[in-house]
Amino acid sequence: MSLHIEVHGSGPMPLVMIHGWAMHGGIFAPLVEALRERCTIYLVDLPGHGYSRHCGLPLDPSPCARAIADATPPAVWMGWSLGGLVALNAALELPQHVRALAMLCATPRFVVAEDWPHGRDASLVQQLAADLETDYHATIERFLALEVMGSPDPLGDLRKLRAEVFSRGEPDLRILQEGIRILDQTDLRASLPQLKAKPSWWSAGRLDRLVHPAAMQTSADACGGECHVIARAGHAPFLSHPDAVAQILLPWLESLR
Repeated sequence: MSLHIEVHGSGPMPLVMIHGWAMHGGIFAPLVEALRERCTIYLVDLPGHGYSRHCGLPLDPSPCARAIADATPPAVWMGWSLGGLVALNAALELPQHVRALAMLCATPRFVVAEDWPHGRDASLVQQLAADLETDYHATIERFLALEVMGSPDPLGDLRKLRAEVFSRGEPDLRILQEGIRILDQTDLRASLPQLKAKPSWWSAGRLDRLVHPAAMQTSADACGGECHVIARAGHAPFLSHPDAVAQILLPWLESLR
């Protein structure tokens, strides 16, 4: 079974959108609505997630990026959270297929290090892995709560995430564990200077409790990209502030034409 990729919109700019851990492409619906007149959007369900949960492909960013590239035309790639690692990997390994890179609350390294103070404590990732084994649903619920922390309407955003997370079926446990391993171990910071010739756009939520805005700015600086911070947004600005995301994304997309 191949990856599930939906096509939305009819605009001149092709845009691949890649969701985060435990989610699916449908979570982007508010942002898709804001972009559909200007973009043709390729909405991906990652392996083990949504309608791709039985496709059998690994979640590792490199083969995942190649599978998406095989099914889409050359495009701007946007990745949110874990999906950003897939998009970033594609920009590095498939430069002819990724016209430009858009990173939404996503960085090249998720966990903290001595030279990376902007990351999350590794104990959070390790605890998620342990908890998945004993209480799958409660673990995802806790992660959803982390995603809406800092949002101006956390309860409203949490309701939206709860309504969507299993709307295309439950993510595969093995793939969720693989995703946690990727978040724990992936570090693409050293490769960022390779992207200086490629346009990149980085957008953070100032109130994000999972991906610090400083991590986004540092990453953008390393590859010569532009960085925007949405003042009242948390980790899921496409839910809480889709129009604000579109307002800063569309001028950048227009500049690529």
